[in-house]
Amino acid sequence: MPAMLLKGPRAGLAAMLIALLAQPIAPAAAMEVRVTISNFSFEPQTLTIERGDTVRFVNSDDMVHTIVAADGSFRSEPLDTGDSFVRTFAQSGNVAYFCGLHTFMKGSIVVK
Repeated sequence: MPAMLLKGPRAGLAAMLIALLAQPIAPAAAMEVRVTISNFSFEPQTLTIERGDTVRFVNSDDMVHTIVAADGSFRSEPLDTGDSFVRTFAQSGNVAYFCGLHTFMKGSIVVK
């Protein structure tokens, strides 16, 4: 069957459609998500994020806390009331963490 050549307005529309479909799809923009420290707990206790997202841990407690990755990959400075610690997660996987001063305080981040 012979190839059909488009002429007139359809040719322009077809060219525009081909150009749009040829564009790479941009990944979703990275987000910043908050984990609040309050009453000796992390809220949410388990958080699911995308690779490249940033988590801001904010201490809303009256006590000093630290954020420590169970695998040792990161550790915050002591966080007083109102202080925050920011970490970007570039690799997929499960990241368990705890407060280095109050080790019963635990949380986890699932990075998709």
